Amino acid sequence: MKKILIINGHPDKNSFNFALAEAYYRGANKTGIEVSLIHIADLTFNPNLQFGYRQRMELEPDLLSSLEKIKAADHLVWIHPVWWGGMPAMMKGFIDRLFLPGITFKYRENSVWWDKLLKGKTARIITTLDQPSWYYFLFFGRPSVNQLKKSVLQFCGVNPVKVTYIGIIKKSNEKQRTKWLNDIFDLGEKGC
Repeated sequence: MKKILIINGHPDKNSFNFALAEAYYRGANKTGIEVSLIHIADLTFNPNLQFGYRQRMELEPDLLSSLEKIKAADHLVWIHPVWWGGMPAMMKGFIDRLFLPGITFKYRENSVWWDKLLKGKTARIITTLDQPSWYYFLFFGRPSVNQLKKSVLQFCGVNPVKVTYIGIIKKSNEKQRTKWLNDIFDLGEKGC
């Protein structure tokens, strides 16, 4: 049976991102897919990679649990808002602390190449914007998506990585938000 892990990077429990995560969860759960959900805001950990890769920090219990869920999942669904072109700081810290050499990738000795330790997994990024997605791509080059998709997930072997843009959030009304929630529920139902 397919295992899906939803990772919500928004720190506010009253945010639309939380509602999107719950909608995807309900859709996947309806079909009997094994699905779990991590709200990064609920975790207790130091988001600062204090020593870089020079010295390994001990992973807190919440990070160890999250790592086991990531390793067990077949499909990862990342949900986050775009702030200043990037992702929320806590989400970046979550990635910094977990996506480490020897855990999600492994450098090869005397080589510029690396082993991708998350091969066989797929992902979807669902990101909310306060600008049209075409504007985010054309004028800014979609930095948060490039960072998460190319520099993190694909670097570690996750492929394919599909992207769903939702916005303009700040100008949306209840009818539009309901449509977006239904669309994400449908993605969950399809397990993609």
